Amino acid sequence: MKKYLAIYTGSKSAEKMKKWQAMSDDERNKKIKDGMTAWTNWVEKNKVSIIDNGGPLGKTKQIDASGISDIKNLMTGFTLVEAESHEAAAKLFVDHPHFLIFPGDAIEIMECLPLPQM
Repeated sequence: MKKYLAIYTGSKSAEKMKKWQAMSDDERNKKIKDGMTAWTNWVEKNKVSIIDNGGPLGKTKQIDASGISDIKNLMTGFTLVEAESHEAAAKLFVDHPHFLIFPGDAIEIMECLPLPQM
């Protein structure tokens, strides 16, 4: 089995997020409750493939030759899974609550490659 990193993405300027923010508190809280129930169900359904449930991501710092700086990106969360193939890993996230219920944009799946042998 290979390991795959799923990165949840979302933009504060996306139309879905604007609609989410325009909801009343009661309406948004209901969506959050429904979304967390759906997410819990997704985790239960896929628990044999999930290595690390992951979670939300906070603010980002970038480190390069110039030093440390605060940056923004579209990453909002992550999950680590294992699957027979890249396609199989991607299929785990079809119809995921991140973008069906919550205002997330997408989920990106990438293989975690082994370190080269020295």
